[in-house]
Amino acid sequence: MEVVGGVPFCIQTLVQAGLVEVPSQYIQPPESQPGSCRESSDSSIPIVDLLHIKTKHFGNVHEELSRACGEWGAFQVINHGVPKQLLDCMRSAGLSFFKEFPEDERDKYRCDLNSAASEGYGSKMLMKEDSVLDWRVYFDHHTLPLSRCNPMRWPDSHPHYRETVMEYSDHMKTLALKLLTLISESLGLPSSCIEEAVGEIFQNITVSFYPSCPQPELTLGLQAHSDMGAITLLIQDEVAGLQVLKDGQWLTVQPLSDAIVVLLGDQTEILSNGRYRSAVHKAITNAKNDRLSVATFHDPAKTTKTFPVAELINESSPPRYREVVYGDYVSSWYTKGPDGKRNIDGLLIHH
Repeated sequence: MEVVGGVPFCIQTLVQAGLVEVPSQYIQPPESQPGSCRESSDSSIPIVDLLHIKTKHFGNVHEELSRACGEWGAFQVINHGVPKQLLDCMRSAGLSFFKEFPEDERDKYRCDLNSAASEGYGSKMLMKEDSVLDWRVYFDHHTLPLSRCNPMRWPDSHPHYRETVMEYSDHMKTLALKLLTLISESLGLPSSCIEEAVGEIFQNITVSFYPSCPQPELTLGLQAHSDMGAITLLIQDEVAGLQVLKDGQWLTVQPLSDAIVVLLGDQTEILSNGRYRSAVHKAITNAKNDRLSVATFHDPAKTTKTFPVAELINESSPPRYREVVYGDYVSSWYTKGPDGKRNIDGLLIHH
């Protein structure tokens, strides 16, 4: 078994071999371990029904979005236009890579361990050598713009794996742009304002696999953070594990098979001048079940400059964030580590 930085590359293989004790590299510090903060079984993150955008209740969608984005930074959407069959097929395709492909076949798609967010099969998110490892493995696909998309780099562990990812990518972009339009309108801005500020969409689709863990109280599948980009669309399998931080409590988002979880990213918080917030979230593990999620990230180009939208700035609401080049923001995020909202808080202007 290959060892990277003193620890086996694939925790999944150790679990399958009957691991009974978590390796030290995966043990979170006490303040980050599950249960260190208040937790609630309440799964009442907002649910927004997009069916209403075609009815006389269209205004209600703006109100619901305003509350969800302002108070939570996270919500679930239903009647979103993405076929449930495609959601199921994407989950099935992702699971096939981790559950049906032999380890030596998975290793052929190993990503560059020395480059953050490189495409392929990986296990480590941060560049820091001393960072605690997340209890997960993942496959990251570069899907948009098409100039950076090469499906031949993706596995063929499922009969229609590559076709499924491409179809899923198209539907996720359409939904992301629809949501950015609605978010703009809910802020009282022109429909295209946020979309134009984000610019050309750079999309990554990351399938994460969280093996069952013999000591889930010591580990995290994914440490607490807010996403660095504009908007993330996520689907889960039937195993709960995603948690969102609200008012000092971690709330578990109960999976809905036909819903898509929406997480606002830091760039949207900056553009809205803090009226809308990016969602701090994490993934927990459990002792009995493996878990799978698929996150689709929609980000600006690395050269894009992000700053609060001018229409939201006035005497009573001065700019809250400094301008930032997105590529610099990404470098900081991967180098320092996320640590909740550390990176966006570093851009705050103190009046």
